[in-house]
Amino acid sequence: MEKTQTRKSYHHGDLRTALLDTGLRLLETKAGGEIGLREVARETGVSATAVYRHFPDKDALLGALVGAGYDMLADSQEAAGSHFPERDDAFRAIGQAYVHFALAHPALFRLMTSYMHLTGECDEGEVVGDNRAGRLLKDNINVLLPDDATERDRQVATTQSLALVHGLAQLVLAGQVPNDPDLIDAVVDQFGGWNKRSA
Repeated sequence: MEKTQTRKSYHHGDLRTALLDTGLRLLETKAGGEIGLREVARETGVSATAVYRHFPDKDALLGALVGAGYDMLADSQEAAGSHFPERDDAFRAIGQAYVHFALAHPALFRLMTSYMHLTGECDEGEVVGDNRAGRLLKDNINVLLPDDATERDRQVATTQSLALVHGLAQLVLAGQVPNDPDLIDAVVDQFGGWNKRSA
């Protein structure tokens, strides 16, 4: 039986990727974002034993989904920023993309922000993890800040930037701010802190 089910999974190609794709799809259909290993196995068409070979427990699966979510976020941010030749304009575009991603994938976004520790990539005291999206934020800040900016300046700028887009996303998801794309873009576009002073 196990042999037949495992063989069936190979029509997906890479079983680990297929399991993650199933997990991401299930997250989109569940208001609370709760998924289990057996449910992912069943929806993928493989045995629970086959899943355990890739993800020994639920935390391992959730951590992998968080990592996949940050890759998806980085893809959308890089695409948004690529339309602007000026770095400060591109920076605001990737901030807007952060909010729009959160609103398009609310369950995944909540998982990402609640379980980032499962990826093992966020040190204590760090506001962003060592993932593509986090590195994109830091890289832009390093370019936009003056050459004589201190490490504290960079920490403040990183925190300000993330607080703006993350807080805005949370307010919209909570229904406290209208889900109005033009309003969201204007709020981020008119961010008037350190990046304006360094221009």
